[in-house]
Amino acid sequence: MRQDNELLGKRFKKAGELVSRSIAGETILVPVSGKLADMQRIFALNPAAEFIWKRLDGEKNLSAIRNEILEYFEVGKEQAESDIREFISELLKEKLITEG
Repeated sequence: MRQDNELLGKRFKKAGELVSRSIAGETILVPVSGKLADMQRIFALNPAAEFIWKRLDGEKNLSAIRNEILEYFEVGKEQAESDIREFISELLKEKLITEG
């Protein structure tokens, strides 16, 4: 539980070059290397992931983002925190965000 609290206190920001586009109601992330898009690493975001992604500005901590999720979506605190942990873990694994 302490590890969860530590994570929720952290701030993250988008790393590197990324293009994000809304296509047919879905947000797509495409990493860019130099002037080329990495078409092998395209990420489609569900509404909750898109909501979190848009707030990863290095200013808000994950606890604040969780509170916004609770206001915007009909979801419980545990589910919101689980969604955040899962999404942040995936973004870190893919090096799409950095702490800060």
